[in-house]
Amino acid sequence: MIDVIGDIHGYADKLTALLHKLGYTKQNGTYTHPERTALFVGDYIDRGPKIRETLHIIRSMVESGQAIALMGNHEYNALCFHFQESEGGHLRKHHIKNIIQHYETLKQFLNRQEEYEDYLDWFKSLPLYYETATFRAVHACWDAHHLKTLRAVLPGDCLTDELIYLSVRKGTALNIAVDETLKGKEITLPEAFHFEDKEGVRRRQIRIKWWENPVVANYKHHSVINMETLPETPIDPALLNSLWHYDESEKPVFFGHYWLSCEPMLFRNNICCLDYSVAKNGPLVAYRFDGEQELQATKFVMV
Repeated sequence: MIDVIGDIHGYADKLTALLHKLGYTKQNGTYTHPERTALFVGDYIDRGPKIRETLHIIRSMVESGQAIALMGNHEYNALCFHFQESEGGHLRKHHIKNIIQHYETLKQFLNRQEEYEDYLDWFKSLPLYYETATFRAVHACWDAHHLKTLRAVLPGDCLTDELIYLSVRKGTALNIAVDETLKGKEITLPEAFHFEDKEGVRRRQIRIKWWENPVVANYKHHSVINMETLPETPIDPALLNSLWHYDESEKPVFFGHYWLSCEPMLFRNNICCLDYSVAKNGPLVAYRFDGEQELQATKFVMV
């Protein structure tokens, strides 16, 4: 009896409204439910107007045993933005684009450095994935090969300081596993094609539906975001060996991350994305999971 909740990005008012709608009540400063547990799939910070309040709600629920909170790419990015390199600078460079992404978080913790660093320490306690006998949850992508890599090195499914430093070494198994688990899989478009992302940056890589078999897909079908300009040509065979996919026979998996703009829907009866762009006036979405192995669209709850 788990309520899986999508990316919040500092929208604490929507979070409290959703918790109330799900039947959680505030007791001794913490939201609780007599029968259910909340599971948050990551991305609690950046963009929204009440980031500190969001973190307080989620952390108090976790610490009182009322919730499970996973790490999102924004929490990981915040840690890398904070961690210094031995030769100077930071693991996540303080480029303008990165500063803008973290701006709201940094602004809302202005003159609260100790509190902010305490939350950074808390981020390191957030597991990168969660699994039970009946379901799985992750921020962006569940890849069995990456999960094997992470389980072999992560104590308690969490990143340590040492592992964070190791995780930014490009091309290593740990780097690829952390990157795709928290940020999803991408493939490069054919030479003649490109698109502009939400920030106007020209790109040739698309986020893909890692649960679909790429052998029977084309670029347009395999993109998470529907874009009319993408080619309907088969995916380059040279890319196929690296594109593991999540089979229909696997247990249900829940994730966020993808900024969907449609009505809440299931991609498949074992594939459930819960990020519907709350930071762009979209709904905050939950799924009420009760152990069913075929998910049901009627079990979405949103505000």
